Amino acid sequence: MAPPAAAEGDEALAARAAAGEESAFEELLARYESRVYRLACRLTGDDGDAKDVLQEAFLAAYRGLPGFRADARFSTWLFRIATNAALMQRRARARRPTESLELFLPRFDEDGRHAAEPAALLAAGRADELLDRKRLAEKARAGLERLPDIYRDAFVLRDLEEMTTADVAELLGIEAAAVRQRVHRARLMLRGYLSDLVGVKP
Repeated sequence: MAPPAAAEGDEALAARAAAGEESAFEELLARYESRVYRLACRLTGDDGDAKDVLQEAFLAAYRGLPGFRADARFSTWLFRIATNAALMQRRARARRPTESLELFLPRFDEDGRHAAEPAALLAAGRADELLDRKRLAEKARAGLERLPDIYRDAFVLRDLEEMTTADVAELLGIEAAAVRQRVHRARLMLRGYLSDLVGVKP
């Protein structure tokens, strides 16, 4: 029995789609529809907006295929389009919660030591054990929606979508160091928020 044929690469499919092969674009859609929708949900925090972003992103990608460079990664190119569409949708909606997670960042005393007691710090690290998984997932989604946009975008792309720091920097048009700083701050805010749910103050 002959081994199964290797799946055609995204870039080759994109080239065929740019040449007018509808089936090639349909294959790209099948490969990336769920990931683009998930990304849109995380960036907009709204199912209806995410569906609009999904449709807009693939329409823009289809129209932009003739300009796609074969030496680039198709996934990075597509996620840049989807991210931009999500950010535009979010700005147009402009109804993000006003209470930020900045309040949940760690506090330090005048000597630079963490203000929380050691026992509290230990409990904070076990916040996910103290909350049942379903409630934790719900609260984590709520916390994600309350992150300030610049931290949320970097965190979603780097930690949740598991893109490289370099790809996130390219997508957001910032330096890699800024990506790392924003992701770190987002993690601190989310950790503090979840810790607060179990009675541990940051």
